[in-house]
Amino acid sequence: MPALIEWDTSLIRRYDQAGPRYTSYPTETQFHEGIGVSELLAALDESRQARRPLSLYVHIPFCAHICYYCACNKVITKDRGRSLPYLERLEKEIEIISRHTGPQQRVEQLHLGGGTPTFLSHSELRRLMDCLRRHFKLAPGGDFSIEIDPREADWSTMGLLRELGFNHISLGVQDLDPEVERAVNRLQSLEETRAIVEAARTLEFRSVNIDLIYGLPKQTSESFARTVEEIIALQPDRLSIYNYVHLPERFKPQRRINATDLPSPAEKLSILHNSIEQVTAAGYQYVGMSHFALPDDELAIAQEEGRLEHNFQGYTPHGHCDLIGLGASAISQIGDLYSQNANDIEAYQNSLEEGRLPTTRGLRCNEDDRIRRTVIQQLICDFHLDFTSIEKQFDIVFREYFSATWPQLQSMARDKLINLTSKGIDVLPAGRLLVRSVCTLFDHYLEVQNGQRLSRII
Repeated sequence: MPALIEWDTSLIRRYDQAGPRYTSYPTETQFHEGIGVSELLAALDESRQARRPLSLYVHIPFCAHICYYCACNKVITKDRGRSLPYLERLEKEIEIISRHTGPQQRVEQLHLGGGTPTFLSHSELRRLMDCLRRHFKLAPGGDFSIEIDPREADWSTMGLLRELGFNHISLGVQDLDPEVERAVNRLQSLEETRAIVEAARTLEFRSVNIDLIYGLPKQTSESFARTVEEIIALQPDRLSIYNYVHLPERFKPQRRINATDLPSPAEKLSILHNSIEQVTAAGYQYVGMSHFALPDDELAIAQEEGRLEHNFQGYTPHGHCDLIGLGASAISQIGDLYSQNANDIEAYQNSLEEGRLPTTRGLRCNEDDRIRRTVIQQLICDFHLDFTSIEKQFDIVFREYFSATWPQLQSMARDKLINLTSKGIDVLPAGRLLVRSVCTLFDHYLEVQNGQRLSRII
């Protein structure tokens, strides 16, 4: 059934605490330098022997313009010549990694992120895809997606991407109000966005995703409602409405944002509430954690069929694949191993120039991590947790294993956030916006993370 949601202000006030985004469990904050190249290669070899399918993430860090809200790993430069040296090192990484994969391992999913992947020239994009196809077996009909800045693309770019095999696009829009755009240094017209969406429709891309951000400086409920209305009119297949997290002490570009221009907490809640009403009235289903999709979109269908998972690629029907991250800061998830490349582009390039993979840190899951990861995955993807399936998979008695958590679960049940029975947990419609709060009860490392500022749930 579609994941219905209900706005309950009292519940939001009670449970809107800080918590991880759970792109993984354990989260990236637990990564350590005890994981290096040898651990990564051993995991890849195990994956090859098991013939597990693959998902590739390729990080292109360059942007021509700085957006003040951005917390991505990026390099701001007008010098288009900087991409070639990076691409040459990236090709070396692809070649080295591919030695440890097998011909039976098909790549079901590919995603180019950044930065701005279309910072690369057309010839560089073609070169990159040729390299990937030489070294990996890209599955015919696989899900191949790319992030696009509409200011950095046109019809010819879209035609090239379709020719290269891309069939999903994700557009960064954030907000269409000129005053907000000036406050975050991202001047982008509705016409620019519409042109890319129309090109995607004409060229028969499978899906179009549009990202918006609420909580930006100068935003009001009225102005953001106009943005949402314009975006709904474009009929993207997927729509994400992210919470802006203002952490200028961690992300230098955010220091250019005047904190007094940020909407108040009450106004921010109003913006989100109105946006949810708008998109659900337009027929979008809530997938979870800021994501919405039309009922016939692959994500919505995967959720209804119980095939949806969540990882560093976001919500995906390809969670059964081993994820290989390529490029600076990219993260791999191969079986029970997480590994991450060097964040710094110079360190990344220097390592590959010397013939070494740039793995700098990571984590290997233990049995407790695996149990809790599975629990959290089921909650954020299905809004349902079946105790019997967990008990059979891990040979535990759920209530005994999580006895310390049980009183808190009972409290959430009394507050109508969840329905708790002897058989499982159902996250109720009023609790689905707060599902990360439920997940925190199963997070063994949360107290360790309390020294770091985490984003609020809402």
